[in-house]
Amino acid sequence: MKPLQFLGYSLSDLKAFPVPVQRTAGLQLHKVQTGQISAPWKPMTTIGTGVLELKIRINGEYRVIYVAKFVEAVYVLHVFAKNTQKTSLR
Repeated sequence: MKPLQFLGYSLSDLKAFPVPVQRTAGLQLHKVQTGQISAPWKPMTTIGTGVLELKIRINGEYRVIYVAKFVEAVYVLHVFAKNTQKTSLR
């Protein structure tokens, strides 16, 4: 199983989410760590090759942006609550 590496404020941002969202994100990231496919997700090629967006819809919309293509770890790049219809390029 690959370890999770949270970059920047991604872990503290995730801990600020409602508990059901945290649990769902944790379950889906565990699936990624063990080589299973998490769902629903989409590739984020505008950010970089191998970057994926995990979508969570529980009393709002939440996103986890991660990279799982490296052998050493799954890198969680960014976690946020989605407030608009368009994902910011930033």
